[in-house]
Amino acid sequence: MKLTKDRIVDAGMAVFAEVGYQNLSMRQVADRLDAHAGSLYYHVRSKDELLALMADRVCRRAHDTGTEALAALPPDATWQDRIEAQATALRLSIKQHAGGAQLLAESPGMLSTGALSLMERLLRTLLDAGLPAENCGIAADTLLSHVTGFVLQEQNQPATPPTVTAELYAELCEQFPLIMGPLIPRLSQDEKFAQSVHLLSAGFAAVLE
Repeated sequence: MKLTKDRIVDAGMAVFAEVGYQNLSMRQVADRLDAHAGSLYYHVRSKDELLALMADRVCRRAHDTGTEALAALPPDATWQDRIEAQATALRLSIKQHAGGAQLLAESPGMLSTGALSLMERLLRTLLDAGLPAENCGIAADTLLSHVTGFVLQEQNQPATPPTVTAELYAELCEQFPLIMGPLIPRLSQDEKFAQSVHLLSAGFAAVLE
């Protein structure tokens, strides 16, 4: 099958899912395509360019998912609803790609137009809400960083949680009473994410008061 930039990005995403960011190589991508490594360079000039294309794909798909989420909101949706819809759509979208959060984290340095589109829309939502212009950049960056970090943690959770004996549990409760107590509620990841974004939105709203 003829090599194309899209096929190379497809293969890059598959290899990335298996070996991670640092171990990805153009030779592995070529092997996945049953092609010579040199032939890839007619379409993608370097590993850095491939990573940029991969990041842009993740971000563009996340932007499209956010567009759908915003379109599904009722006409009387608040700006907080729009922020939370974008954050939730972004989380769900990048979770679909192994390493998607890491690609998103790297995307600003790669000048990904997909990532810039995500930021642009967040900034517009915050400006339209009345947030002072000098606060919008930090607010949008904080929200995107939170989503990225949250998904990084989700994607790096051990497949099997550590075994905690009754004796160890008692020791942890004695040593860390706040962490083991009611201050850290035992929530699902979805509930935890929803509450965390709600808290961030409440913080943004406080600037308007």
